[in-house]
Amino acid sequence: MKKYVIAIDGPAASGKSTTAKALAKKLKYVYIDSGAMYRACGLMSLWEAVDLNDVKALSKMLDRIKLVIKYSEKGNKIILNDKDVSERIREADITRLSSQIAVIGIVRTKMVELQREMGKHGGVIMDGRDIGTVVFPEADFKFFMIADVHTRALRRWEEAKSKGEELSLKAIEQELIWRDKNDSEREISPLKQAANAIPIDTSNLTIPQQVDYLHDIILRGKNA
Repeated sequence: MKKYVIAIDGPAASGKSTTAKALAKKLKYVYIDSGAMYRACGLMSLWEAVDLNDVKALSKMLDRIKLVIKYSEKGNKIILNDKDVSERIREADITRLSSQIAVIGIVRTKMVELQREMGKHGGVIMDGRDIGTVVFPEADFKFFMIADVHTRALRRWEEAKSKGEELSLKAIEQELIWRDKNDSEREISPLKQAANAIPIDTSNLTIPQQVDYLHDIILRGKNA
């Protein structure tokens, strides 16, 4: 069976990341975790004591970076320059570094280059806001997941509640409205539905239903 490149885009809390990870596991595909890639970049900058404001030093570091994501039943393994850093990149100091490094233009450019390399032979799934339009414009399957703002806010609220966090549902809803506008209007890689993407309204679907729905489309070999 052909190994596909699958792109899943959509706004925050539409269910795309959870669905993408579960679908990757079901298909035994590699889930390209862009967040983990930025974390690995942050770790390498720590290893080499690179000042993130030093563009020249950062550029040289990116020339030397080797990143591999390997499929595993227990979750992806992140290999940075031949070292398994899957656990190290989840530590607090790397979390702080990754948020700083992810907004740097040359880093984003390099990560897209590496993501395309990973998808060269298929068998990958990636989610985000510009995967079907920028990262993998030639993806075999493109999905654009949507859900009404209230439903998405409710999901975030329930998730926070399960962690013992007390958040206002109205505040979450307002934040999502702001984020949708900001993501859609940003200059670099805005949130946008690819012309040939299949829209999936997840408002009334559970995660297992979302996964099964996308899985059925892929098995039928049907795209927009």
